[in-house]
Amino acid sequence: MKKWKIINTKDVSPSKWFPVSQQTVKLGNGTILDDYFISPLGNVAMILPFTKDNYIVLVKQYKHAIAKIMIELPAGYQQKGKTIKQSAINELEEETGIKTKISNLIPLGKIANNPTKTTQISYGFMAKNLEFNSQQNTDTTEEIEIIKARPQQVIDMLMKGEIWGADSVAFILKAYYQYPKLFNIKNEQANFRI
Repeated sequence: MKKWKIINTKDVSPSKWFPVSQQTVKLGNGTILDDYFISPLGNVAMILPFTKDNYIVLVKQYKHAIAKIMIELPAGYQQKGKTIKQSAINELEEETGIKTKISNLIPLGKIANNPTKTTQISYGFMAKNLEFNSQQNTDTTEEIEIIKARPQQVIDMLMKGEIWGADSVAFILKAYYQYPKLFNIKNEQANFRI
C-alpha cells in the first residue's frame, strides 16, 4: 500500500470559514485524479472536565450544519499562535467559566473524524479537581448552557443517544476505559486520584 502523491493543490474555498482544496493526486496504483476535494479544517481541542465535587461538565448548544441542539464536551478550534493545550484550557474557560492550568491536562489521545475528506484532528484531554472560578466568554455565534452530571449519568446519556457527537463519544469512552474508577462512583466522597 502506498500513499497518494499530491501533484497540485488549488484553493477553492467558498469562504474563509470553510476552506476547501481541489487536489490533483496520483494514487498508489498510478491512477491520476484531478478533482479530489478536501477541507483543511483546523484542529480541535476538547476537554473532559471533572469538578472537585465529582461532576462532569458538559455544554449544550445549537449546531447549525445539522440543525440540532447537542450535548458535548467543551471544545474549540486550535487558536492561532497557541498550542493545542493552550487552546484547550482557553476553550474550557470561554465555554464553561472554568479556569485551569496546562499542567492539569491529562491527554486522552487524538481522533480523526473524517480522514477521507478533512485534515482535522481532535485532541482530547481530561482535567480533574476543577471549579467554576471564572466567567463564560462565548463567541457571538455561541449560546451555551452548562450541564453538570455524575460520571455514570454521562455514560447513561451516551448510551441513550443523548450525547452523540463523534469526538465527545470517543473521548468519554476512552476516559471510561483508561480510568474506570472515575466513572464508578459509589459514594459522594469518591477520591479522584489516578
